[in-house]
Amino acid sequence: MEDTNGGSRRSDAVAGPVVVFGGRSEIGMELAQRLAPGSTVVLAARRPDDLRAQIAVLEHAGAAAVYPVHFDADDLGSHRDIVDRIVAEHGSIGTAVLAFGILGDQARAEKDPGHAAAIAHTDYVAQVSLLTVLADTMRSAGTGTLVVFSSVAGVRVRRANYVYGSAKAGLDGFCSGLADALHGSGVRLLLVRPGFVIGRMTDGMSPAPLSTTPGEVADATVRALRKGSGVVWIPAPLALLAFAFRIMPRAVWRRLPR
Repeated sequence: MEDTNGGSRRSDAVAGPVVVFGGRSEIGMELAQRLAPGSTVVLAARRPDDLRAQIAVLEHAGAAAVYPVHFDADDLGSHRDIVDRIVAEHGSIGTAVLAFGILGDQARAEKDPGHAAAIAHTDYVAQVSLLTVLADTMRSAGTGTLVVFSSVAGVRVRRANYVYGSAKAGLDGFCSGLADALHGSGVRLLLVRPGFVIGRMTDGMSPAPLSTTPGEVADATVRALRKGSGVVWIPAPLALLAFAFRIMPRAVWRRLPR
């Protein structure tokens, strides 16, 4: 049975290691726990020696083995070497989860161009770089799954968080095109579009309508992987809300608080 990206429909993860780029991410860790049983898991993070707690959680979840590796998303020149090293040491990547990113400070970004550029660099440029390396590597192997986290914030960029939202809009568009480019290659891409996620990144912010949690995002992502979906909205009714966002008059849209 074919999935939306042209490959065979698979279960949670294909054979090969599960690699989480952003090894401390709440969503990434929740998803890794669900994909861990019987799998080798690689946690890629800036401080790999400080992942003992995460490693213990994944071992308890049933991972066959867990390996930390150094990864700095903003160091674009290192992406190829990191992916090559993972493949050399653990075999062709089964599932790559891109779970890194920053929300940033919108008010600061409106005055500090360096901060605005840093948000765009981590949330868009670094993602594009790593995805290009991973897609090229997986295409050569003829197999693999990419899991990428977009956001409802990228559906129509809002005044209240337009720097972060614009980066997610760019990432969403890039992934849509990449998924088409991977059609028939044996590599699939799942684009995850959650709404407001209650967690460390949004600590102190009032939850928006249709809010969700890292665990709920991970559960829905696993279901989408099992179905062979190309895109998943979390929660599902968010797709209807996104449609309403697209047709809302701009005079109303610009006044939305979030």
